[in-house]
Amino acid sequence: MGKRLMYLLGILLTIIIGTYFSYILCCSSESHNENVVTNKNTTPKKVYKNPTLYPFTVKDANGNFSLNANDNFNFEASNLSFLTPISSNLDVEIDKLKDFLSTNNNKSLSITGYYTQDEENKSAYPNLGLARANSIKNFLNTKGVPSKVMNTFGELKEDMVADSLHVYHGPLAFSISELKDDPEEMDKLAEYIKAHAIELHFKSGQFEINLNAEQRQEIADIAKYLDKVDGATCIITGHTDNTGDVTNNLALGQNRADSVKKYLIKNAAIPENKIIATSKGEAEPIADNNTPEGRAKNRRTIITIK
Repeated sequence: MGKRLMYLLGILLTIIIGTYFSYILCCSSESHNENVVTNKNTTPKKVYKNPTLYPFTVKDANGNFSLNANDNFNFEASNLSFLTPISSNLDVEIDKLKDFLSTNNNKSLSITGYYTQDEENKSAYPNLGLARANSIKNFLNTKGVPSKVMNTFGELKEDMVADSLHVYHGPLAFSISELKDDPEEMDKLAEYIKAHAIELHFKSGQFEINLNAEQRQEIADIAKYLDKVDGATCIITGHTDNTGDVTNNLALGQNRADSVKKYLIKNAAIPENKIIATSKGEAEPIADNNTPEGRAKNRRTIITIK
C-alpha cells in the first residue's frame, strides 16, 4: 500500500472519529438541556397550609367578664349561614353570654365576621363577613339576646385558610363594650332609608334580583334599623306596567314582592316577621305605559321601611 493511500486513509479515519465524538457531545449537551428545561417546567408540589382556627372568645373591655372555648361557629366557603349543629360546649358558652347581657343592660355585643377575597359573596350585604355576622346575630337573638344590643361588622382576612373540605373554622370575633343608645342616629338613618328607597327593576315576566354596591349598603342600613327600633318593618311593594289585565298584574306584583322577601330572608338574614310584601299592580305608574322605556320604569319593586 502506497504512502499516499495510507495518508488518505488516515485523514478519512480522523474525519470519522471526529464526527462520532462531535455527535456524542452534542446529544449529551441537548439531553442535559432538556433535563434542565424539564426540571424548570415541572409543576411544584402543592403546599397545603393548616386551616386557620379561631376559638370562641368574648371579653368585656371594661370589666372582668370573659368567655373562651375552642369550638366556634363554622362556615362553608362563600356561605353566610353557619354549619349546624353547633357543639354542646359552644352552646353552654352562649348561654353564659346571654345571661351576662340580660343582667347588664348597659352592655353591647359587637360581632365581626371574617371573609377572604377569593370567596363569592352571594349575600345581599356589601361583604360576606357582614352577612356572617348578621347570621350569628339572628341566632343569638333566638337564644334571648336582644337585637338592639348587638352590632355587626365585616372584616377582610386574606390570610385565613379553610380546611380540606372548604370550611372556615370560627371566622368571627366578639367583644363587649358599653351600650350607646342614640335615638337621633336612628332618626337620621330612617330619613336616609326612606329618601333612598331601593328600586329594583324586572324584565317583563321575570323576577331576577341583582343588587349593585349601593343597594347592598342600603340593605345593610335597613337591617341595622330593624334591629335597633322596636316595631320597625321592612316594606316591599311590587309594581307592574299595564301589559295584561289588572288582576294578573296585581298577582305579578305580589309574586315579585314575595320573591324579594324570600331573597332578603335567605341572603340578608332579615327575620321573616319583620318583612311585609304587598302589591300595587299597575295602579301607580311613574312613567308613560305607552312607551317601552316607560313600561320598564313601571316594572319595579320598592324596598323601604316604616
